[in-house]
Amino acid sequence: MALIIVGLGNPGKEYEKTRHNAGRSAVELVAKDEGFDAFVFNKTSNALVSKGSIGKENAALVLPETMMNLSGKAVSTFIKSPKAAKNLLVIHDDLDLPLGTIKMVFARGSGGHKGVESIMRALKTDAFARIRIGISGVGKKNQAKKVQGEEKVIKQVIGKWKPAEEAVVKKVLKKVAEAMRLFASEGIESATQFANTR
Repeated sequence: MALIIVGLGNPGKEYEKTRHNAGRSAVELVAKDEGFDAFVFNKTSNALVSKGSIGKENAALVLPETMMNLSGKAVSTFIKSPKAAKNLLVIHDDLDLPLGTIKMVFARGSGGHKGVESIMRALKTDAFARIRIGISGVGKKNQAKKVQGEEKVIKQVIGKWKPAEEAVVKKVLKKVAEAMRLFASEGIESATQFANTR
C-alpha cells in the first residue's frame, strides 16, 4: 500500500502563504523536490492528488480542497480502515508550537486542531503519524507565545507570514520535507527522532 501524505490547509488564492496552510506548503515542496506528477483534482475525494515515490516507497500527496474543518472527508477516501492509517502522514500547522519548531507525533489527541479532529472522526482512529508545524510567536524559554481570544487566534492562524518570518518558514518547511523522506524510507522512529531534535 502506498503512503498517503496529506497537507492540511484551506484551498484558494487568499489562503496561500498563510500560517494555516503550512502543512499544504510543506507537501507542495516535497512534490517539487521529489519530482512528483502535477497535482490533479480528484472528484471522489475532493482533493488535489499527486503521485510519485519518495526513495523506494510509492506515495500519494493529497491536498484536500475542502475547508480545513472538513479534511476528514478527503482523507477517508484514501484510508479505508483504522489499520490502513499506519500508512498515513498528516502535516499541519500548530498554534501550540513556536515558529521554527516542528514535532512529529503518533496517536495523539488533536490539540483542538479542527482539520485533525475531522480526520480522526472520519477514520475512527487517532493512530496515524502527524508532523505539527509551529506557527506562533516565540515567547519565553522558546515556548509558543499564547494568543488569547477567538478573534486574535483566527487572525494569527489565517494571517500571512510576515516578511521577517519567511526565512525561518523556508528552513522549517525543508526540515518537514526531510522528515517526510525519512518517514517514507526508514519509518516513523527515524523520522520522529529527526523531527523532534532541535
